[in-house]
Amino acid sequence: MAAVVGAPRPEIPEAAKQSGLAWVQALRRYVEEDTSRSAAASTANDRGGIAGIKGRGGRGSPHMSGGSDKLTGRNSLGIGGRPGARGGAEASLASASAAAAEAAAGPASGPDGTEHNLEDEVLRHLRHIMEARRQQQPVAPPDPIPVFFKQKPSPDSIPSRVQKAAKLKFLQRQKESLLDQSELEMLWMCLRENRTLPDEESGTERINYDDFTQVAAVCLERVGSKCQRFFTAATFLTFEADDSGRIAILPFYLYVMRWVSITQTRIDMSMLDHDGDGYLKPSEMEAYIRGLVPSLKLLKGMEPEFLDTYCRISTRKFLFFCDPQKRGKLLIREVLLSPVLSELMELRQDAEGEDQLAALQENWFALSSAKRIHQMFLALDVDRSGGLSKEELRAFNDDNLTDIFIERVFDEHVRKARGHGGVRGEMDLGSFLDVVLALDNKHTPEGLAYIFKCLDLQERGFLTTADVYTLFRSVHKRWMEGGNYELMIEDVKDEIWDMVKPQDPLRITLEDLVDCKQGETVCNMLIDIGGFWAHDNRENLAAQQDPEPA
Repeated sequence: MAAVVGAPRPEIPEAAKQSGLAWVQALRRYVEEDTSRSAAASTANDRGGIAGIKGRGGRGSPHMSGGSDKLTGRNSLGIGGRPGARGGAEASLASASAAAAEAAAGPASGPDGTEHNLEDEVLRHLRHIMEARRQQQPVAPPDPIPVFFKQKPSPDSIPSRVQKAAKLKFLQRQKESLLDQSELEMLWMCLRENRTLPDEESGTERINYDDFTQVAAVCLERVGSKCQRFFTAATFLTFEADDSGRIAILPFYLYVMRWVSITQTRIDMSMLDHDGDGYLKPSEMEAYIRGLVPSLKLLKGMEPEFLDTYCRISTRKFLFFCDPQKRGKLLIREVLLSPVLSELMELRQDAEGEDQLAALQENWFALSSAKRIHQMFLALDVDRSGGLSKEELRAFNDDNLTDIFIERVFDEHVRKARGHGGVRGEMDLGSFLDVVLALDNKHTPEGLAYIFKCLDLQERGFLTTADVYTLFRSVHKRWMEGGNYELMIEDVKDEIWDMVKPQDPLRITLEDLVDCKQGETVCNMLIDIGGFWAHDNRENLAAQQDPEPA
């Protein structure tokens, strides 16, 4: 063991200094004697210590020469005993120096005896060295436990208020750097003024890099530095160019509009993120949608009393698709990239034509769709308790859902409703919206994950042949009660396995169900009597939809 940095070295007694040769000879004899005694002293060394030195001291005793090795550290010098013993080189020199000094000075006289005085001096030096070593050694750090909780400052504390003020100022500055509607129109006019002749075949309006830089100079003069980030060589090369090195101006303009829209949305959401963790709570997401409603043209004429319910229905779809782990909060970055947000923003445009209007009416966020779902929930709630019991939910979807699936929905997904009038053991509006979203989106990984959790009867993360048999038995019972032909459960089970083609031939996982692209059909066969009937009569239904020409 290396010597402690900064620890004072023991002083050599005056007698040894006066007789250097005698001191060296005595030290040599001491080393030779200590080497011969090291083997016998190793056992006593484990039980030795400063207390043993005091109680059984004596210069010639093994407790002094060998037993004290554990404290004096002669082992670290290779003098004797086991290597690595506690103490260090300074302690070994202290003991050797003291013994050599006594041998060189010769016997002394005194009432207490020089031998005991010398041993006390050695102990004093030893304590000094060990105390210095203890102070020099760093404290061992605790086990590296990861930080899983960090207490947030109080909302009224000074750091929290300063952080909020700085955040609002930063967001306001970012908002001012965005292009407004008039500036976007000016950009489009500049692009069209500097475009080259359109292609004869496609009629696409294009622009080369020289004209691209000219548009950048004009925008810089009229708008300022707001447009500077879009007119770079890297941005130009991002778009597909023709043989003449020109890019289409429409995709570039749509890119600028998309960037401005997403940035504006992120700023608006960040302003509602009160704790600044990058997540939106359901109440914060509802507040964002409430502020967005006036700008959505297809929501004109909404009754004020329906606004809160509409915000709950809209927020639930974001939670269903953007919060698969059910953490109860939405990551802003994921919301911005989600197709759900694009579906909501479709309500900003005017419906042109009956086809587009019909398509928009199927939008989850459309006013008619939200009212239809809310009225459906109210119609199922026969006792007006604010929640749906199992018996009331059976009437949903024309009474086609199997009993075992409804039981599993309540076991896995229904919780006590809080704050919306629900009662324990009943399904509140939020849980009902999850059921509707799952059944309407069985083709998505999120919808399949919701249903698969209900199908996993043993909660093992996979389905076996026994699970499929149990699930389909309920469908088979309803099938036979409807007066249909005799159906073999084993044949259906084999058909499901052929459709899924699981990696493990003995079990079906959620990944298998998603990868096979047949998850929607499999779920319909196991939980919905109407869905199984449609699958069994798929050929006849296809013929009715596409009749052969006469």
